[in-house]
This record gives sequence, C-alpha cells and structure tokens, in this order.
Amino acid sequence: MTKAVAINGSPRMEKGSTALILNPFIQGMQYGGCSVELFFASKLKVLPCECGALRCWRVTPGECIYQDNMRLLIPELKISEILVIATPIYSPLPGDMQNILNRMVPLLKPELVWRDGRTRARFRDGIAIRKIVLVAVGGWWETENMDRLVNIIREFAETASVEFAGAVLRPHAGYMKKEGVLTEPGKAVVQAVKQAGSELVRNGKIEEGTLLKIRRPLIPEPRYISG
Repeated sequence: MTKAVAINGSPRMEKGSTALILNPFIQGMQYGGCSVELFFASKLKVLPCECGALRCWRVTPGECIYQDNMRLLIPELKISEILVIATPIYSPLPGDMQNILNRMVPLLKPELVWRDGRTRARFRDGIAIRKIVLVAVGGWWETENMDRLVNIIREFAETASVEFAGAVLRPHAGYMKKEGVLTEPGKAVVQAVKQAGSELVRNGKIEEGTLLKIRRPLIPEPRYISG
C-alpha cells in the first residue's frame, strides 16, 4: 500500500480553511488505496533551524542537533512515498510550517549536482519520498496570490530531486460556506478535491481539469472587490 504524510500548516489546525480542503483530499487518497499520516505543524512546534553550520551535513550526517518533536515526523517521512504540504497563504508560509521545511535539510544528501542550470541535491538513501504535492488556501480572490508559495514548494521538490506532483489551490476559500454551512458550489469544490486525491494515488498525477474545478471562482471578481 502507498504511504503518505500530510502536514497541515494552519495555526487554526482542524478548524481552518486548510482543513476544509486537506481533509477531503486525504479522503480521496485513502479511497485510492493510500495510507495517510496527518500532522499539525502548530502541534509539533519544532524549533527553527539556526545552528548556522549545516552540522547535519558535515558533523552528524542526517542528524539534527535539535531533539524536539521533529523526531515524531522524521520516521514517517522516511517510509512515505508522498508528502502533502498543506497551508494557508501567509507571507508566504506560517512560521511553524516554514520551520518544518527548513528542518528537513538533514534528509538531503550533500552531494550536489548541476542540473538544467541549477544546483540540486537529493534525498538520502532510505528516504522513500518520490512526490510532493501542495494543498493551499487563500482569502484573496485570485490564484496568482499563491504563485510565490507554489514556486517555493516546487523548488523544494526539485532541490530534493523528486517530482512536484501539483498544486491544489483554493482562493477566496471563505466563500465556500455561508453562515457556517457549505454552499452548493462549496460542496462541488469538496467533491473535486476528493477526486484530486484519488487521482494522485491511482494515476500518479492530478488531472488539470480537476484542479480547475477546485480553484474556479465562487463569486464574480467585482462582487469580491465591492465586499
């Protein structure tokens, strides 16, 4: 069975818009035959990477000097083929999620190669991750507001020499609900998100048409602007 790790980076954890999109995505993955382990960045509260010396490369290869809740996440990352990074748009990432990404450096092997005009590394032997996918929500109307975050996660995947398996994006996510209840368009988005999770596991990729259904406008731009 395929294994995956999903990390919810929202400080609101189960109550946020990130969970509103991530949870059905996980359900779709499970329906497709994948076992998913879910972590919350704000519960892990890992320390920032700040030794400033890359000791995990040069002194204690593969081991971070900080012993904290990252030790709960690392074993799951080692045995999971898919990593799902789920987050709301901040500037661009919530701090706890950024700390987790930075603390993944010990998983990288310090054998750098020049590929397509860029310096790249790769995951160490024994790290199973082969695909990284982004699930992101935002409050602003346009998906272009998410471009910087998409580029960060794509770069992270390419630096680790694994596949960036796509970005599941939901702009103006607050409009999926009215008075705390999913609207009909909101329900359609949830169904498309479930489909995306299933496609990722069963087909190895998410169809572009499915991604378009997830990020389609829920209200006209002029109405959003007028409030």
